[in-house]
Amino acid sequence: MPEQSAQTSPAPYDALLLLSFGGPEGPEDVVPFLENVTRGRGIPRERLREVGQHYFLFGGVSPINAQNRELLHALRKDFAEHGLDLPVYWGNRNWAPYLTDTLREMVADGHRRIAVLATSAYASYSGCRQYRENLADALAALEGEGLPLPRVDKLRHYFNHPGFVRPMVDATLAALAELPEGLRAGARLAFTTHSIPTAAADTSGPVEQHGEGGAYVAQHLDVARLIAEAVREETGADHPWRLVYQSRSGAPHIPWLEPDICDHLEELHGEGVPAAVMVPIGFVSDHMEVKYDLDTEAAAKAADLGLPVARASTVGADPRFAAAVRDLLLERAATERFAAGEAPAAPERCALGALGPGHDLCPVGCCPARSPRPAAAGAD
Repeated sequence: MPEQSAQTSPAPYDALLLLSFGGPEGPEDVVPFLENVTRGRGIPRERLREVGQHYFLFGGVSPINAQNRELLHALRKDFAEHGLDLPVYWGNRNWAPYLTDTLREMVADGHRRIAVLATSAYASYSGCRQYRENLADALAALEGEGLPLPRVDKLRHYFNHPGFVRPMVDATLAALAELPEGLRAGARLAFTTHSIPTAAADTSGPVEQHGEGGAYVAQHLDVARLIAEAVREETGADHPWRLVYQSRSGAPHIPWLEPDICDHLEELHGEGVPAAVMVPIGFVSDHMEVKYDLDTEAAAKAADLGLPVARASTVGADPRFAAAVRDLLLERAATERFAAGEAPAAPERCALGALGPGHDLCPVGCCPARSPRPAAAGAD
């Protein structure tokens, strides 16, 4: 895989914001957290308590906040080791530290040009535009308080950056090595990501990419191919693979992306496949949807079938991912300087696979909401 591109200055940016989903950190947080997640849908608290049972199985604590703290530490460490004097903050959509509170703190600290890294690598409404809507809401709140408004720029999608892909390749190789030696060569790879409504998938990405599955499916397929090809090159074994889905929610009459991971495991068992590796390419860290939907539900399904499985880890706070974030930040900074006439050339943009580097500015019609809402860091 090629070396990551190297820029040198973060200007015009004076801070980086790590923007994530958030999660409960104790049993008393679970229902209020789910109320935040489902705000506006009118779901009764009793139903939310039922929905939250998988959190209660883990003591009411989602792993995501601890994992974001680890990533925050990794980013600060990488920046310091590479002489990048740029503070890194953290804010969440649905739980403390809340995005609005973090932006208020950043403004109070004097920051006016902020780069934003969302902990979602792919194009979709919930993984991109909704975060942009959250940013718009937070900025509106600050404006209502009479505070100066910073400019926020969301860093591009990084699903095909080598700093994201290579750790997933190594994780897949490690998971294969966990299987009994006699089963490895025949093991299938099940690349998993969050299922979303097919209508949302079909309209993901820029308008010209809309179609069956949209950019959401195309981007996942590109990453899966990259990992499968790298595994074949390094092991000499060709492992058939498929992109499958997990964590479906919502009304049963609404079509969502399929097949579900548990259905896929049953299909593999019926075909006589000796083993499988689940590779959660759709997730940045081993948060609840990985720990419960894969390590608990899917693992139990595999055990019932008698199908040996292993699960690859996510990138988490891998130093290579932290380096990728630095690369993306400096790339975007150089792009902004070039656009302002302050640099002689546009920077190199690092990407693997067939799709190339994504856009910096989300265009009009990209991953549209069901009901139009203001969104920051985009053309609409």
